[in-house]
Amino acid sequence: MQRPVIIGIAGGSGSGKSTVLSYLVNELGSDTVNVLDHDAYYSDLNHLSLDERALTNFDHPDTLETGLLIEHLDALLGGSEIEKPVYDFSNHTRTDETVTVGPLPVIIVEGILVLTDPRLIQRMDIKIFVDADSDVRLIRRIRRDLLERGRSLESILEQYERTVKPMHVKFVEPSKREADVIIPHGGFNRIAIDLVLARIQMLVGRSRVEQLF
Repeated sequence: MQRPVIIGIAGGSGSGKSTVLSYLVNELGSDTVNVLDHDAYYSDLNHLSLDERALTNFDHPDTLETGLLIEHLDALLGGSEIEKPVYDFSNHTRTDETVTVGPLPVIIVEGILVLTDPRLIQRMDIKIFVDADSDVRLIRRIRRDLLERGRSLESILEQYERTVKPMHVKFVEPSKREADVIIPHGGFNRIAIDLVLARIQMLVGRSRVEQLF
């Protein structure tokens, strides 16, 4: 089996990473791409009370089990299946369910902090940072957390002021310098996304040719 092409997609919360990710998956085909979302690898906080969990700084790298993500990434690179965790964002706990993920030609590793860890960076063939203005990111985050994660507006804004904004300044924004490609205007920069898509297709095609020889 050919070595999969590893793509990293980072950027602030609400920057448009999901839009870029969806476009790439749609264009490449779901039978070609696996997605390892860093959010699925939040550490299980079941040992804490719900109030204690709610106070956790989820925008700090220490709250993520990145070592497990790397183990899974290496397993996929070696041609093995993995069981990706499923995280319950409303209760801040990891569920008992998992998602079976098998090796495919492209693996996309996505999350706000994926370009902050040197171990992930060294495994990536293309490193992307999706950029957007802070007010746009905040509005998108509010909509997502209200509709998809069942949270109150008050809790969203409190978390943004307490952890999201300071951690963005400390960790996320500096990781931009690790990127090969910075996509401004979030997921609406179709020209930049198409250039990335063409590069991925070239790498996948080259890998397949090299495999023949």
